[in-house]
Amino acid sequence: MTTTRQITYREALSEAMAQEMRRDPSVFVYGIDVADHKRIFGSSNGLVEEFGDQRCFSTPLSEDAMTGFGLGAALTGMRPVHVHMRVDFMLLAMNQIVNMLSSHYYGSGGTTPVPMVIRAVVGRGWGQSFQHNKTLHSWLAHIPGLKVVTPSTPRDAKGMLVSAIRDDNPVIFIEHRWFYDAVGEVPEGDGAEPLNGCRVLRPGKDITIVATSWMTVEALQAADVLARRGITAEVIDARTIAPFDVSEVVTSVQKSGHCIVVDNDWVHCGFGAEVAAQVYDHCYGSLKSPVTRLGFVPAPCPCTRPLENAFYTGATEIIRCVEEKLGLDQSDLSGENFFSYENKFKGPF
Repeated sequence: MTTTRQITYREALSEAMAQEMRRDPSVFVYGIDVADHKRIFGSSNGLVEEFGDQRCFSTPLSEDAMTGFGLGAALTGMRPVHVHMRVDFMLLAMNQIVNMLSSHYYGSGGTTPVPMVIRAVVGRGWGQSFQHNKTLHSWLAHIPGLKVVTPSTPRDAKGMLVSAIRDDNPVIFIEHRWFYDAVGEVPEGDGAEPLNGCRVLRPGKDITIVATSWMTVEALQAADVLARRGITAEVIDARTIAPFDVSEVVTSVQKSGHCIVVDNDWVHCGFGAEVAAQVYDHCYGSLKSPVTRLGFVPAPCPCTRPLENAFYTGATEIIRCVEEKLGLDQSDLSGENFFSYENKFKGPF
């Protein structure tokens, strides 16, 4: 029987990397400020002390060059884990990621794997505005050859990072920084989780809510409020954006007849459109209402807190959407105290 214990998301990430570095000497971790005193929100704690600065080290502020460095290392038998503190600035490395990393295995006729992990940090906080709020998982999932995951629990943070490091394909591992203090059950030992498939976080029968990244938290909060009205919402964590396996969603929608996709991203041309298209393909005869997509307001993210709150979708918007789909009167939410991470998040690193 596997023993579990309660640890944080950041501890799960650090444990996964340390475990794989002990198991395989070809694994190393690098990136901007990876080895500084803050250790990327604490997610690389202990690695320098145990493995030394040859296997865990900080790099110059040069995303393109450092991503190319990882590609070269992967092609010569190493297994690099490259940490990008902000996914926004991965845009500077898009040539390496889209033209090199993603296609090299294909271009070599399957003879040269590219076992590289890119940990990409996303998430809001303290008015960072339009250059520090993107997620880009829909962009990245559009590219054949890249695996893209968005783990939202400590269990998946450890298990999916273990599997990503072992995978012979490049994996984009997207972490919302508001998860780092989240605590959950994580198995001791190997704990590898497959890099495919969704996970049902809360069972229900009246409506299906498919969520990505931090939106899983908002969806679960909305489900708590709806439950007090006798509405059971099934909350599904998409968790793997590419390759995306819709089977769990299909099973749920065939039961509920209603589907909302809450994406931690803009709606237009986003991941929610892919989910909606596949739900229509597989569940058209079961649907009682059109699939609804929720996400960021279609504008650059504003800087002030009140406008930022309006920019991001949250539990309130999900509840209102469910009420509209099910023909319910709006509930009074004035007494609700939805989870706010602002008091815990210290930022930026």
